[in-house]
Amino acid sequence: MPDIMTPLLAAMPLSVWDAVVFFGFLAFVVVVSLWASRNNRTSEDYFLAGRKLTWPLIGISLIASNISSEHFVGMTGAAFGEQGLAVAAWEWIAAIALVLVGWFMLPRFLSAGIYTIPQYLEFRYNPATRSIMATYMLIIYVIGLFAMTLYGGAVAIDALFDLSTSFADWFGLMPASEVLAREANGETIALMDQASWWATVAGIWLIGIIAGAYTAWGGLPAVIWTDFIQGITLLVGGTLVLWFAVTELGEGSFFEGWSAFTEHSHEKLHLIKDRDHEALPWTALLAGIWIPIIFYWGLNQFITQRALAAKSVAEGQRGVILAAALKLYLPLIVVIPGIIAWQMYADDKPEMGDKAYPFMIAEILPWWLRGILLAALAGAVMSTFNSGLNAASTIYTIDVHKRWFQPGISSRGELRVGRIATVFLVIFGCLWAPVISQFGGIFQYIQEVNLYVSAPILAVFVVGMIDPKMPPLSAVCGLIIGPVIYGICREGDVLVPAMSAFNEWSFLHHGLIVFLSVAAIMWIIRLAAPLPKRRAMPRSELDTRTPMDVWVCGVLVIVITAGLYVWLA
Repeated sequence: MPDIMTPLLAAMPLSVWDAVVFFGFLAFVVVVSLWASRNNRTSEDYFLAGRKLTWPLIGISLIASNISSEHFVGMTGAAFGEQGLAVAAWEWIAAIALVLVGWFMLPRFLSAGIYTIPQYLEFRYNPATRSIMATYMLIIYVIGLFAMTLYGGAVAIDALFDLSTSFADWFGLMPASEVLAREANGETIALMDQASWWATVAGIWLIGIIAGAYTAWGGLPAVIWTDFIQGITLLVGGTLVLWFAVTELGEGSFFEGWSAFTEHSHEKLHLIKDRDHEALPWTALLAGIWIPIIFYWGLNQFITQRALAAKSVAEGQRGVILAAALKLYLPLIVVIPGIIAWQMYADDKPEMGDKAYPFMIAEILPWWLRGILLAALAGAVMSTFNSGLNAASTIYTIDVHKRWFQPGISSRGELRVGRIATVFLVIFGCLWAPVISQFGGIFQYIQEVNLYVSAPILAVFVVGMIDPKMPPLSAVCGLIIGPVIYGICREGDVLVPAMSAFNEWSFLHHGLIVFLSVAAIMWIIRLAAPLPKRRAMPRSELDTRTPMDVWVCGVLVIVITAGLYVWLA
């Protein structure tokens, strides 16, 4: 795979206007976050925004939290590469998953009155399962979500501001051009001597400090309102990039550009890949891909925290359905630009990969839009990072600290612990983020890492919801054994070389194997020692009936998604 640390030699010539818009947007976000969190008094205010969120805020915030460098850097890079339009499966199948979450899972969670998703496992099984899941989620947030978001944002900043060249001039480090020339001659250049490495590290800490500061102070209210602003900016900014990219192909005409795009890039405009495709075989679309997607949208505190903060079940469901509808639109502003970049630049820069999007906007946007798009990219990174920070601090405070260290802690004490935890999570994430430069692409990295925990956790939830007599021991064993099975599926040839062919299967196939294995283990234990009576879940007085408009809009999203796959197969 290409080295995604390879810097681009062309950067955006920034003007004073660009800088004013960019830093003005960041200042505006910080001011709004401080205003939104001015009434934080209790842990419910800090972690769940007082449970007063309405559906527009929930829907836009869900999308803003989801869109990040994983999309504008990683997914666009995958579309530029050999995946093409097929990578849109992560968006369009997610639309169906969101509908299912809104219909069936969200009412259960809101009825139970939980703060965190791990808390649900304690009600269903026992405290041990809650602690195991909480630990897994904290680890995966730091080495997965935080690292991916920070690193991807730093890559984009480096490409746009050309920090590598500045670091080479300021500190006497090796510039990108010299690194490329020496490596072409077989030399190995230490990362510590490369200007691009230190530019990326600087970008990571810059993003971490800015987003971490207002998240630590404001909690979910700050995150929700800044996400709302950044979500709108992302959708509008991404649409403008698509317009200018297609118009560039048509030499001033959008319609001629679209015709040239579909004709030239026809080979990339297919959603179905061969069975032996490494990343997205068609067989994985039938089963494997659903595991990380349903986990992400239904059991991931980072996402579900918004829905848990809804003022009613109906508001939460409508917000989730709005997010599902927006997911249908996202490939137009994330995946299609990656394919257009391939059409425009692949001949000269075939290994551009994860830097395709920032390079393209540097080339095609007029001067008066550059600052706005810089703000959109900054918003993409910060909205995901601050949402993950708030979710991780919530899990630590409620599921770890309160349970194991201070059982009698007050509500204001929880608020204080949440802020301190956020600071430490920022530090851990910034320290780990540079490590993922050694992987072949950040989108692939985050999906593979997440499956260590997403497959076993999803199995434990699904089996527990289906069978109310499933014993706690089965869930504990499943959560512990699941990651081990996945590790063997991915890296078993280290100990048993004969497994190399099996280890080369798609990680989505391996995720399905883990899911089925954990479910089988749980059922075996259940046959040996079932619960003597059905486990009753706590139920609040909330009205958990699904409104008719939620059913109708959900069906419409599913029909549209199915139509897209029939049309673009």
